[in-house]
Amino acid sequence: MTALTSEMPAIEQVEGRTHLEFDDNLLLPLLYGERDQHLDRIERQLGVSVVTRGNRLAISGPVTATGTARLALSQLYDRLKRGQEVNLPAVEAAIRLAAAELADKSPALWREDTAFRTRKRRIAARSPGQSVYIKALRENELVFGLGPAGTGKTYLAVAAAVDLLMTGGVERIILSRPAVEAGERLGFLPGDLRDKVDPYLRPIFDALNDMLPADQLAKRLGNGEIEVAPIAFMRGRTLSHAFVILDEAQNTTPVQMKMFLTRLGEASRMAVTGDPTQVDLPGGTRSGLAEALETLRGIDGIATVRFTDADVVRHELVARIVRAYEAREQSARADEQL
Repeated sequence: MTALTSEMPAIEQVEGRTHLEFDDNLLLPLLYGERDQHLDRIERQLGVSVVTRGNRLAISGPVTATGTARLALSQLYDRLKRGQEVNLPAVEAAIRLAAAELADKSPALWREDTAFRTRKRRIAARSPGQSVYIKALRENELVFGLGPAGTGKTYLAVAAAVDLLMTGGVERIILSRPAVEAGERLGFLPGDLRDKVDPYLRPIFDALNDMLPADQLAKRLGNGEIEVAPIAFMRGRTLSHAFVILDEAQNTTPVQMKMFLTRLGEASRMAVTGDPTQVDLPGGTRSGLAEALETLRGIDGIATVRFTDADVVRHELVARIVRAYEAREQSARADEQL
């Protein structure tokens, strides 16, 4: 468990309640949120009661939930002391991480190295799975990030790439995607090659826009420091001193995947992201991602991180949607076995 620093509020246990006392009243409106919406979110999600009086706050409820609320609020206050923003997504992330930490599932989730720094913002882990993923991206030359939509697989890979580019760890970023979506092919789309490719790469551009000022992004795209291209353009190249990302990798064929992975050159890193349950290849075509995971299991320097619905950090409804589809698929598999 993360040790409380001098920046943390004083904690006191009295008659079944946990009391926190804060030393900077000016930060409390930011901690509590407009009309106490941050406290309301904590109360609803954890089933606790939070009462404020001056610079003191009392939390009551089930022991485990109270401990989670206490740790979440302490860490959010610490964020404010360090000049970082606290908003509803940060509150939800704090609850998720505090619960995992207290359950000893993912110790030290609040460490500084579980975040990336970009020109626009500091991007930190918002779930236990994201914390593991960030650590893997820092420590391995090839990382597979697998899981449902909304878990931050691609976003965090782009953040890792931008962080390394800014600090000189790599000289360029190369971002790629197979041009296959929901049964459609590039040839069915109107326009020239750029018009055809842009819709497939839009999620990556959105991530880059979140991390780099518009003028810097345009400059780096123009001079080739950041390159965005469909996977077909990777053949025959050796990608050295680069951070290479393949998104939607479940839609590669085995031949494409082998070709892409063998582009890795000197002083380069690679992240491969995808959702193995959302394959849009023609019927009967094996996914290159599935084959790669089987073939490369146990090789040093390669990490595989699997996200679950508990790591979904988009709208909370997305997590419920993911769970509903997983339940439907499990029921269908059970029926097939009868």
